Amino acid sequence: MPPLFKTWLTLCLLLPLAAHATNREQRLPNGFTGYTTNAAVRHAPAKHTTLRARTVASSHGVPVASMSPKQSSDVLSRAVNVLGTPYRWGGSSPKKGFDCSGLVKYAFNDVANVDLPRTSNAMAQGHGIKVAKGDLKPGDLIFFNIKSRRVNHVAIYLGNDRFIHAPRRGKRVSIDNLNKPYWQKHYVVAKRVLPKDQQQLNLAKR
Repeated sequence: MPPLFKTWLTLCLLLPLAAHATNREQRLPNGFTGYTTNAAVRHAPAKHTTLRARTVASSHGVPVASMSPKQSSDVLSRAVNVLGTPYRWGGSSPKKGFDCSGLVKYAFNDVANVDLPRTSNAMAQGHGIKVAKGDLKPGDLIFFNIKSRRVNHVAIYLGNDRFIHAPRRGKRVSIDNLNKPYWQKHYVVAKRVLPKDQQQLNLAKR
């Protein structure tokens, strides 16, 4: 994909995510100033730079832990910066390409105390805190079952009903809409990835 076209596409698709999300008033993580296709990503000074997760209220009134603004910002930046990278089964780097879980592991690589499994099914089974579809926040993982009864695809939620993923062989890392009938049909569950200590604390409170 030509660099100029890639930059234009990124701006067209992702700048609207900085505004309130439809119906749920979701925002991108505080301190996130926008997306870029270059290696360098700028962030505005963030007030909260610790690795502690914060607690937010869900639509049901129950407190749900979430990643810090800086963590969410870093995850989204790493994922969006590899838009257009070819799909490759087993791939987990910009040079070699990505499969769906490889992209997720790459995006979360710099989040301290988070060590995700390698496959989408393992991520869905044993990591993170389950999140209702109405409580999705940028950086959450969403899981699908495609041509299978079990989870076999994972994506990263961007906000505003959009997500980024490595679709399948012959495709590239791209952005799609969760409201499309196809994804609604194959949606299984969403999970919020937290540092291990915060995840254990959140589970202990339930």
